[in-house]
Amino acid sequence: MHKTDVAVIGAGAAGVAAARRLADAGVACVLVEARNRIGGRAHTLPGELALDLGCGWLHSADTNDWAALAPRLGFAMDDHPPPWGRPAWEGNFPAAEQKDYWATWRRFYERVEAAEEKDLFLSDCFEPGNRFNPMLGAVITYANGAEAEKITTREYALYHDSGQNKRIERGYGTLIAAYAAGLDVRLDCPVSLIDQAGKRLRIATPRGEFSARAAIVAVPPGVIANETLRFAPALPAKIDAAHALPLGVADKIFLRIDNPDDLPTDTRVVGSRVTPETGMYTLRAFGRPVIEGYFGGAFARSIEGAIGPFAIEQICSALGNDMRKRLTPIAESAWAHDPWSLGSYSYGSVGAAAARATLAAAIDERLFFAGEHTSPHDFSTAHGAYRSGVRAADEVMRVLARV
Repeated sequence: MHKTDVAVIGAGAAGVAAARRLADAGVACVLVEARNRIGGRAHTLPGELALDLGCGWLHSADTNDWAALAPRLGFAMDDHPPPWGRPAWEGNFPAAEQKDYWATWRRFYERVEAAEEKDLFLSDCFEPGNRFNPMLGAVITYANGAEAEKITTREYALYHDSGQNKRIERGYGTLIAAYAAGLDVRLDCPVSLIDQAGKRLRIATPRGEFSARAAIVAVPPGVIANETLRFAPALPAKIDAAHALPLGVADKIFLRIDNPDDLPTDTRVVGSRVTPETGMYTLRAFGRPVIEGYFGGAFARSIEGAIGPFAIEQICSALGNDMRKRLTPIAESAWAHDPWSLGSYSYGSVGAAAARATLAAAIDERLFFAGEHTSPHDFSTAHGAYRSGVRAADEVMRVLARV
């Protein structure tokens, strides 16, 4: 049995931030991770292209903790405006129609903002019969991981977004993994049980048991909801809250392009404007010979494992059938079917704020909880996860200082 002061369970952004905070304060801790890598839903593919299968954009970059850490860790940030804030490729979305589309967005957001104190769904703020409603619906799934019919105006309003977005050419996942350098990390070590019966916590894994004075649980809510990670005695309030806060789904695919110089860089291509069940594609981000596709919500969940053929058909429809012989799939995500994630990130579902508070609350000054889903205003983001990890670590240290 390995003894430590604090066991941090889950080496995603929250767990890494918590373990780093503890280690820097001289608190003995071990970071235990089910996967064979660090980062959780921040996953940069190895190789020269450094493609982010998970989170890729540093949202609210002017206040984002990872953005502040990046220069200290030797990572340069790219200031190029995100493709969703610039005109899309006009080949399948003429400029005049884009102007009307953005006007529709502005009116939609005005209605959403006016309903912040009401329990409407975002779909209630669509203009009946507007031809751009399918596109609005699709983009909402990319941003939130869920359909407009599942997101309430009251809960949506709690999310903070400064509107500043940056990215890291070496990858967001690479940055988070770099921040874990030097920590005591145990990979391929899923925790199945946290037993609270004794004076110290007993933490069971296939690689043996850990004994700790306290634990920080930094796993997605689905892992608690389905009791992949169990507690003894059971924590029914946590399980109920985890069921009440399902993660949305946002998936990506990356395709290599042969002879890419005839395509513009960092430009969006709309898959379809008539259905929300569509992808959105970014051509040549960072000037690379790659197309990055985005898919969200129930549709993304339904095509996991078969995103490639769907994306290629849409790209060929938009850019011409000659593209077919120029495209080679590199990788695609499947976060809904990942047993250690069971989704991409939380969103403003009905009762989400109450569920977040329940999931964030400590138990008996020994069990502490972190993760983007516990953040009241920065949920769905890696910096929200970071802040939750720091918060949990500080809670632990206050308790340990008294005993």
